[in-house]
Amino acid sequence: MFYGAVVWDPWLIVAQIVCLQCLYYLTLGVFLSFLVGIRVSRMSLVYFFDFASVTTSTVTGWCVIASFLLSSIAGAGYMLYLIERAKKCLDFSATLYIIHLFICIMYGGWPSSITWWVVNGTGVAVMALLGEYLCIRRELREIPITRYRSNV
Repeated sequence: MFYGAVVWDPWLIVAQIVCLQCLYYLTLGVFLSFLVGIRVSRMSLVYFFDFASVTTSTVTGWCVIASFLLSSIAGAGYMLYLIERAKKCLDFSATLYIIHLFICIMYGGWPSSITWWVVNGTGVAVMALLGEYLCIRRELREIPITRYRSNV
């Protein structure tokens, strides 16, 4: 962890964004496999990127919603180790969901479902706030100082 004056490193920022995005989708895939995979005959990218799969009218839709929210909780944990600074958590979580929005637009068009917007807005809030909380707890820990006795 670094504190104080930091040199702006765009390659580090891009690497952190790519790592966070990959870990988010990996976690989302695991949760979708467990929660949705047992309910459908075949898994596909529809559950990742199509706004129509995020619905409250079916049990499968509720499982998709739970997968997205559980992935945002896991994303907050990832930010604790990848980002390490509380003041950057909102930026990185918003970037993750903006990239997700662009991928969803390319996959299935503009998300017209209010449920999709509520779920993803809640995901941003959960990831940012929980990530900030976890990072602040780490930043406020006491620094252990060991004292060595000299044998002089």
